[in-house]
Amino acid sequence: MDTRGDVEPTPTKNRSTVERKSERELVVKRTINGPARIVFEAFSRPELFRQWWVPKSLGLNLLSCELDVRVGGTYRLVFSHEGSEMAFFGRYLEVIPHSRLAWTNDEGEDDGAVTTVSFEEREGKTLVVLSELYPSKEALEASGNMGAMDETLDQLDELVGTLGGSSGRS
Repeated sequence: MDTRGDVEPTPTKNRSTVERKSERELVVKRTINGPARIVFEAFSRPELFRQWWVPKSLGLNLLSCELDVRVGGTYRLVFSHEGSEMAFFGRYLEVIPHSRLAWTNDEGEDDGAVTTVSFEEREGKTLVVLSELYPSKEALEASGNMGAMDETLDQLDELVGTLGGSSGRS
């Protein structure tokens, strides 16, 4: 029981929505409590990205996070879980600062999904729309990766809240 009388109100927690747009595409939407510039930085600066991308409940450790966020640049994320390592990697297809990112997911044997994220600022908050377009219906159904997205975006929202308007780069 919290007996402190000076408890600060917590900000409203936004929820994510997940919609299957077609047999190959999933779209996740979430409003983040911060400006698009800071949300974009959280996606594009490794020191920020590593603080929110991995859902804490999964028991994964992010061992390495390399992001070369420019068209044609690459990324590589290496995770460990229960003694084994796994890597996720790809290349950036589109980079529009503070507005849009798109990248490939190349770690699978077949053509991987393409992820596109848009950032739309409204009154100091940012609507994040994350789309995953898979090469086939079967690939989407086998992915199962959207289950932890709400937790991941909670962590992003928390991080952006701690950064406020002073992340230092624009």
